[in-house]
Amino acid sequence: MTPESVMTLGHQALELTIIVSAPVLLTALIVGLLVSIFQAATQINEQTLSFIPKLIGMFGVLIIAGPWMVGLMVDFIQRLFSNIPWMVG
Repeated sequence: MTPESVMTLGHQALELTIIVSAPVLLTALIVGLLVSIFQAATQINEQTLSFIPKLIGMFGVLIIAGPWMVGLMVDFIQRLFSNIPWMVG
């Protein structure tokens, strides 16, 4: 394996990680922002108030986007395994 192929493989893995984690992280960010705005408007300073809506939102996104995420990861792993003879030899 050349250093270029290692860097390409690492770049693809990091890109896949960002793409797969983005829906869940963006959901947590948006729900957290909305709860913070609600807390600021009502002056409720409860730290645990944002936990349950974030958890529900992230669970919903995982149910909706989960098959797509798993499909991307399976495709990447299949490409990786099919390229093992090329990488070694």
